Amino acid sequence: MPEERRTVTVLFADIVGSTELVERLDPEDVRTLQQAYFGTVAGVLRRWNGVVEKYIGDAVMALFGVPGADGFDAYRAVRAGLEIQEALDRRTPAGTRLRVRVGVATGEVLVDLAATRDGGHGTASGAVITAAARLQEYAPPGGVVVCAATRRATAGLLDLRPLAALTVAGRTVPPDVWRVIGPARPRPIRHRGPLVGRRRELATAGDEIARAVRERRPRWVSLVGPAGSGRSRLLHELTRAVSTVDGVPVRWCVAHCPPYPQGELAPLADMVRAFAGVRDTDPAPTVRRRLAAALDGLLPPARRAAAAHALAEFVAAPPEEGAAARGAEVWREVLLDLAAGRPVVVAVDDLDRAAPPLNRFLHRLFAAATERKLPLAVVATHGPGWADLLPGAADRRRRVPLPALGSVETGRLLRHLLGRAGRPAALAGELLSLVGGNPAAARAYVAALDHDGPPDGVPEPVRRMVDVRLDRLDGAQRAVLMAAAHHGAAVDAGTAQRLLDWPAGRAEPVLRSLAGAGLLRRTAADRYLVAEPVVARVARHRLPRALGAEFTRRLPSPVTRPVDPGPADVPARPALAGRAAASRTGSPAARLTATAPRNHHRVARPTVADPHGDPTAAPTLTAPDGGPAAAPVWSTTSSTTAAGTVVGPHGARAAGTTVAGRGTGGRTHHPAVASPRRPADAGGTALPAKPTASRVPVDRSGDRPAAATAWDGRAAVVPIGERTEPVGGRPPTARPPRRSGMPGREPAGEWASGRDRTGGVAGTPALAA
Repeated sequence: MPEERRTVTVLFADIVGSTELVERLDPEDVRTLQQAYFGTVAGVLRRWNGVVEKYIGDAVMALFGVPGADGFDAYRAVRAGLEIQEALDRRTPAGTRLRVRVGVATGEVLVDLAATRDGGHGTASGAVITAAARLQEYAPPGGVVVCAATRRATAGLLDLRPLAALTVAGRTVPPDVWRVIGPARPRPIRHRGPLVGRRRELATAGDEIARAVRERRPRWVSLVGPAGSGRSRLLHELTRAVSTVDGVPVRWCVAHCPPYPQGELAPLADMVRAFAGVRDTDPAPTVRRRLAAALDGLLPPARRAAAAHALAEFVAAPPEEGAAARGAEVWREVLLDLAAGRPVVVAVDDLDRAAPPLNRFLHRLFAAATERKLPLAVVATHGPGWADLLPGAADRRRRVPLPALGSVETGRLLRHLLGRAGRPAALAGELLSLVGGNPAAARAYVAALDHDGPPDGVPEPVRRMVDVRLDRLDGAQRAVLMAAAHHGAAVDAGTAQRLLDWPAGRAEPVLRSLAGAGLLRRTAADRYLVAEPVVARVARHRLPRALGAEFTRRLPSPVTRPVDPGPADVPARPALAGRAAASRTGSPAARLTATAPRNHHRVARPTVADPHGDPTAAPTLTAPDGGPAAAPVWSTTSSTTAAGTVVGPHGARAAGTTVAGRGTGGRTHHPAVASPRRPADAGGTALPAKPTASRVPVDRSGDRPAAATAWDGRAAVVPIGERTEPVGGRPPTARPPRRSGMPGREPAGEWASGRDRTGGVAGTPALAA
């Protein structure tokens, strides 16, 4: 795609008092000053993977997050701003000390990817660029200030202090502005709540550690999963679960790799501090004394003093290469001596962020422990795209994958998070399809219920994770994915080529590669659907409006969506999607008053692909004014419905129609029901209903879960498996689940028929006892 809408971070730096400085200097001195200034700033920005977008007089503007995002674009921009200040403090070109103000803002831009290069003037357009320029005006000389979005994107990574309330020109509300003090000190990670869905992985990793201890043969265990899958949490639980092996205490030495650490071996310095019980703020004499005490009994007196001195220098200045190299050598010998007396586990969290010297340290430690036959294990967590080559240890290496949580586990996690946040558990059914089995996404969606989200309703942490996945793709893969997301229904190679105006034969290998990466799902009819709703949202939102209109002109999508009115009119909170739609249009189902066939329900859905991905034409409806209906409508059979019921998008009832439920004996066709193997509860785990010949399948791959039902323009959340009532009737109540009649036995997904005695939904599996 030539242009994309992206969330980027903009850095704007400007010299303090440049006008007065230029007026009092000789032109040759001004040239020397400018060359030193621009060269220093540009070098720092390139080191932090920033792109210099333009030079404006003596100001510099740079972009972070283009052409690709790594999830830490805002953090890199702030670290670059801090380093610019430090670098200029060390230089005095023409005998002049330069002071610079830096502003950093995060927001959405339209960016020309082909023109993204240093000096590519006009590469990006958006209000965030102006915001960054205005922010730097309020920074103190030599300081860096950030906006609220940048603060959220760097939470836990930076020490920040709020500035006094400001009024920036052109804004009616004073912005949330923060001054950066510096990178945050390492803090212990706090894990709250029960561990959900990782018992098998925990047992597998624990068995590998126990085997290394019993056989006295070191083993390497890798906990592998995508961002947000719970790798750090699993490591935390592992340290608690494997505290002893056969009654022998196990010593854990754990390090966490922050993004872009200050020093290649800085995580090892944190490990040494934890071993000695010192903090990075402790004075040098205290550090040496505690290190000597920790080494007492472990090293002979002749080596103890030198080792304590080398380790003290290491923890005092991890970025200093000489001290770091000496300290790492001593620390490796300390770990080996420690393992000679008791089992030791050396664990490194987020090893894929580590610099090569840390990997070499672990490899040498593992090789030395193998040669000495010590009870030592190495545990590392990292993403699936990172490979750590460990020569000669294929039989002693175990890779423990962390797949997405299943529906049952995701529902349990959501209900726990919602309960802790004081939210109704019924919202779990609405969030289930959006979370995608990712624990971090579940936390982000629950937290977003209290805040207005971005235009497409994707929380910022989830958007960053998806952006990283999309930016790992090449240009062709990303173009096909965005085209498929815009189309909405399943696509084949011919559809993709028509949308992108590609020659025949080009799209099929790209589609296969995307399916192999897990971003597309292949259907039975050799078509492809975007595998996750949240990925479809982010990919579709990246498309510029003009390009989306061109796609629609080339191939009208079978998915009927309202015209995008702009960010302000798109509901940001998924739990209130139905309510937001109803509030904007009064009654979203008012145009769906076409006559419904007797003994049928009509249920509008945001997409028309069936659960297997094959596009199926929706019935054509006519609105009361003679125009087409506003959304596709599905018809589903119910043998007990006395009259047809028309239901609009997200369950909104059309004016003048009958509400499915108590008054008619009918039932709304829900898109998901509780698992037939588990009791139903409010917002319980949802599984797709298996279609039969008499029931038209309803798509579950759409963007919005249909768990909100609106009556006469008002919305009420109906938990999955509960019964609906008309406005003015009594509140929905859940009927008792159907039991099989045999003690201790559950119905195995039995299909309900007739009068639906289960209290569930006609056309869906009966709820298990």
